Amino acid sequence: QVQLVESGGGLVQAGGSLRLSCAASGRTFNNARMGWFRQAPGKEREFVAAISWNIGNTYYADSVKGRFTISLERAENTLYLQMNSLKSEDTAVYYCAATRRFSSPYDYWGQGTQVTVSS
Repeated sequence: QVQLVESGGGLVQAGGSLRLSCAASGRTFNNARMGWFRQAPGKEREFVAAISWNIGNTYYADSVKGRFTISLERAENTLYLQMNSLKSEDTAVYYCAATRRFSSPYDYWGQGTQVTVSS
């Protein structure tokens, strides 16, 4: 059974930093994509960043480019999202997600972790 467990959310002032973690288990993730999504109150879930497991190619939403960094610790099966220069509009529940294969849709989701940025 695949499990994705996020941690690291919390309350931070605007301009501050947080690092989210996602511990993945239950299968091998070779050839998969791992990603972060977020959902703010009253809004649809949106893509934040993704990384290819094998090669490490990264992809970012325009709204977070230059501020957020996605990374993998393959030996630990852990995905990270380093968030710097946080803004109030980054406030949301952040979800970790994974695909079965690189070109597949996201099949696996974590339970989410709350990030609140105070202005």
